[in-house]
Amino acid sequence: MKQEIEDVILDFLKQDAWQLITPGLVYHAMKKRGRCCQCFPNVIQTIIDVSTRYHGDLNTPEHEVIPFIQKIRDEHQRCETVRMLAREARLRQTAA
Repeated sequence: MKQEIEDVILDFLKQDAWQLITPGLVYHAMKKRGRCCQCFPNVIQTIIDVSTRYHGDLNTPEHEVIPFIQKIRDEHQRCETVRMLAREARLRQTAA
């Protein structure tokens, strides 16, 4: 599964090396769904790793890669916040 995810990420990077790749895009391309979203942090880390490696292979200047990787990390943080809030809401509904 990890290799399949990495291959999808590489395909996206080959189309546009600067696009913001999200777990949702990856799973959609694989015709799968992230049901509980618990795998998303691992997928985001894979996106970061593959993107960093891809740009390293292209000899992209580091001053261009760092902001790009930060955008991916920011998206990860946004996803984590949304996931945490959704979980808290479910717990409140269960407790009520």
